[in-house]
Amino acid sequence: MVARVGLLLRALPLLLWGRLDAQPAERGGQELRKEAEAFLEKYGYLNEQVPKAPTSTRFSDAIRAFQWASHLPVSGVLDRATLRQMTRPRCGVTDTNSYAAWAERISDLFARHRNKMRRKKRFAKQGNKWYKQHLSYRLVNWPERLPEPAVRGAVRAAFQLWSNVSALEFWEAPATGPADIRLTFFQGDHNDGLGNAFDGPGGALAHAFLPRRGEAHFDKDERWSLSRRRGRNLFVVLAHEIGHTLGLTHSPAPRALMAPYYKRLGRDALLSWDDVLAVQSLYGKPLGGSVAVQLPGKLFTDFEAWDSHSPQGRRPETQGPKYCHSSFDAITVGSHFWEVAADGNVSEPRPLQERWVGLPPNIEAAAVSLEDGDFYFFKGGRCWRFRGPKAVWGLPQLCRAGGLPRHPDAALFFSPLRRLILFKGARYYVLARGGLQVEPYYPRSLQDWGGIPEEVSGALPRPDGSIIFFRDDRYWRLDQAKLGATTSGRWATELPWMGCWHANSGSALF
Repeated sequence: MVARVGLLLRALPLLLWGRLDAQPAERGGQELRKEAEAFLEKYGYLNEQVPKAPTSTRFSDAIRAFQWASHLPVSGVLDRATLRQMTRPRCGVTDTNSYAAWAERISDLFARHRNKMRRKKRFAKQGNKWYKQHLSYRLVNWPERLPEPAVRGAVRAAFQLWSNVSALEFWEAPATGPADIRLTFFQGDHNDGLGNAFDGPGGALAHAFLPRRGEAHFDKDERWSLSRRRGRNLFVVLAHEIGHTLGLTHSPAPRALMAPYYKRLGRDALLSWDDVLAVQSLYGKPLGGSVAVQLPGKLFTDFEAWDSHSPQGRRPETQGPKYCHSSFDAITVGSHFWEVAADGNVSEPRPLQERWVGLPPNIEAAAVSLEDGDFYFFKGGRCWRFRGPKAVWGLPQLCRAGGLPRHPDAALFFSPLRRLILFKGARYYVLARGGLQVEPYYPRSLQDWGGIPEEVSGALPRPDGSIIFFRDDRYWRLDQAKLGATTSGRWATELPWMGCWHANSGSALF
């Protein structure tokens, strides 16, 4: 009887959710529809419809277009998921023409006419681009709660993101001189029209204007942050709005930086293939035949920690190596690794390929087997196994064929099971011997590991039998016997064996 009651209690929220999804209009239906119509008109979905069409048809078609651009099920019905999407914080620039421009771009790509693409793609009007490749910018002001050097570092990195993949070059103009692009933080109405007035936290976070006006405006009252896991990430919003000042409209491509709802920092490159094609169609590829440089989002998680362009933000070398000033992934940063002794002495950074020939940069997960000493590395859907410096498998293996997750967060050799374990999001996978096949009945929920957060960036077994999990600047210590977290804190200052603090001063890095 107890088990049956438990099942009923677990099913009840699902039943209530289903009712709300089925009839969202029961809660002030007319009011919700008016709000949705105002949203669709503001962002260009109703304006793109045929004026002679019946009102109900125009509204349904607008909902379909919005659902398609937002990667929702396309039904034409104002359901709960669509309403929720409309309330999410987003860019204040209209989505007008993004649907048609993106569809035409895809059509041309499949037709193999990549070099014959018409010039109207991904910018609203003919000629809305800069007719020079060297552009100046100025940061007019910045949020009071953020340090100026860190904000300037984020601005530089945001411009560099676009110059890495195009022929554009940017430089910061003097405070008293003219600038092509100006970045300014405003409160409320700032003479851009009532429709562009900022509304505090949430809602429209920023908006920008296409080339020649060269302005991007940001809501000064937003809870801005330069860290990935607190507040609203300013770097992503900066990079997105700068894209508008270069002439790009919104992109409905999956995981695009120029999507109307700002993307989250993660392991994938910040610019999607559509972002790169869009800016290159306007300004060409990088000059001198250089290769476009794409960087993963995890390199931009904390500007307050690694800004190095001003004396205020520079860290003394005695306070630890590079990985101490940002986040690391699989105990590596980019294409380098460090060896840390038990007493906290840290080696110089060494190239991954110097130790393990054939490994690519930006490894996503790594672990060493405590049974045979072999090293396992994971990236994307591939994995490598090394015995010392020599590859065991010869060539990288397609691990996804055995049910392993693509882009794992972390890897660990778990002594009680004598198995490798992969972590991805809110789940974990136990691998069979050899590392290429997931054991039956897996993956399982990360709740089995009481208190360990999702999306960890690394895991290390310790001599005392505990396991240390890392994410950004924090750590969690797991008791293997109890499978539960016992302590947590900041690894740079609280784990001296990580080599990230000066033994005499105990100076904090974060």
